[in-house]
Amino acid sequence: MMYRLLPPFLKEMREKAGLTQRELGEIINKPHSYIYNCETANRRVDITEFIIWSKACGIDPKTAFARLLKEL
Repeated sequence: MMYRLLPPFLKEMREKAGLTQRELGEIINKPHSYIYNCETANRRVDITEFIIWSKACGIDPKTAFARLLKEL
C-alpha cells in the first residue's frame, strides 16, 4: 500500500528540520499526539495538512511532494 510511505516521510521531514513532535505541534497548532499519530499511520494526512507540515519544517511543499513521488 502506497500510503505506508507517507508517515516515515513526514517523520523524516520533521527530524531533518530539527523539530521534536511537540515543537512541530506548537508550530502548526496541534497537540503532539496529532504529530505522533500522523507519523505512525494512526491518522491519515490530507494534502492541505501535508502542505502545512512541509512549510512548518521549512520545506517548499512542491519540493517535498516531488520527493515523495520519487519514493512511490
